[in-house]
Amino acid sequence: WLDLRTQSTVERLINSTPGKNKNHLKHKTGLPISTYFSAVKLRWLMDNVEEVAEAVLTHRAMFGTVDSWLIWCLTGGKSGGVHVTDVTNASRTMLFNIHTLDWDPELCKYFDVPMEILPQVKSSSEIYGSMNSGSLAGVPISGCLGDQSAALVGQMCFQDGQAKNTYGTGCFLLRNTGIKPVMSDHGLLTTLAYKLGKDSPAHYALEGSVAIAGAVVRWLKDNLGIIQSSAEIEKLAGDVGSSYGCYFVPAFSGLYAPYWEPSARGIICGLTQFTNRSHLAFAALEAVCFQTREILEAMNQDYGVPLTQLQVDGGMTSNRLLMQLQADVLCIPVVKPSMSETTALGAAMAAGAAEGVGVWSLTPGNLTTIPTDKYQPLINPEESEFRYARWKKAVQKAMNWETTEPIISNGNGPVSNGNGPVSNGNGPVSNGNGPVSNGNGPVSNGNGPVSNGNGLVSNGNGHH
Repeated sequence: WLDLRTQSTVERLINSTPGKNKNHLKHKTGLPISTYFSAVKLRWLMDNVEEVAEAVLTHRAMFGTVDSWLIWCLTGGKSGGVHVTDVTNASRTMLFNIHTLDWDPELCKYFDVPMEILPQVKSSSEIYGSMNSGSLAGVPISGCLGDQSAALVGQMCFQDGQAKNTYGTGCFLLRNTGIKPVMSDHGLLTTLAYKLGKDSPAHYALEGSVAIAGAVVRWLKDNLGIIQSSAEIEKLAGDVGSSYGCYFVPAFSGLYAPYWEPSARGIICGLTQFTNRSHLAFAALEAVCFQTREILEAMNQDYGVPLTQLQVDGGMTSNRLLMQLQADVLCIPVVKPSMSETTALGAAMAAGAAEGVGVWSLTPGNLTTIPTDKYQPLINPEESEFRYARWKKAVQKAMNWETTEPIISNGNGPVSNGNGPVSNGNGPVSNGNGPVSNGNGPVSNGNGPVSNGNGLVSNGNGHH
């Protein structure tokens, strides 16, 4: 989902819409036209990979997100494998109508995708098929959700208005809006939360996606070398307890919600001669929290009811400094369950509750409460607001670094538009952008596909 090779495809599609509107399909999909979603990746493959184009023309192609691939392989692959997906994964393709809960002919025509290559759409909790071979042969595969939907289920956010935020490679805040979709006016996605049974109603969610969260810690380790392991960042940042006016916008692959601005690039500002690696580490953690606040504010406006506490999960929640910073930035309590890997739990819950499996029930009276840690805000709201305002100023400076606008000269020499080198007339100068993403291969979100050995699948789609 961080792969930007489809950017030219996205620009072409947006430019072909009335008013060059990236939200042209949102009334059906709940999504903007973006490199983030599957349809443009499929379109790119069909346009650029001869083998894929030929397979489509000769009716030998099958399309699906990674859950479809896993289920197909587990149920036999070429020897009778089942080609299915669930509503949560289908809703992130830009080919799926979130109102009719099925593939949309007009959307498929828009992207020029033949409908016969698409998988059958099922609920998130039913028997799709059985393991075909090995020691688990015959075991039913009965749970399938996108990773963020699985985390929402694992956090037991079954009530309207409940929300969770998952901190992994990226950061993903979902709020359950019930059985009716809420269309966002503030840059959020409208997505399927879950459908727990083929005869059960679909539930929807508002989602805000942050491209870079845990990935910024990895960047500090791998690219700058200021830490040797990701775990070191908590102590390093804690040594100073402040960024001392340094602000970090890690827009390495543009900005996702609420901006959806692919031209943005990473920026560190507010540096002085006293800034050191501890301040950079603190600013990086603070950036994750500020991005979450941006999404939560948009979500409160769209939903109409402010969130009173935020449930959290994911690998980064083991960082106690980050969790305290998040409570301080949001000015509401942050609640962390004792089990941080709620994505796997949610997939297991969906599988075990499926009709024909019936290992457990997901009715409220049968749900077990998980112990939690609660982080209360420790700074006053005025201090939080001041820091957040400075962050917003930094975000504006990160905008419009990558552009396809014509090169402009001031009369003294050629000036690059940000996509090429700049020369001052005395010699070549690098464009200063450095490597961001190589754009030549897919980027893993660090979580990968999950299978629990019993045929449960959570697709790591990053919702991606």
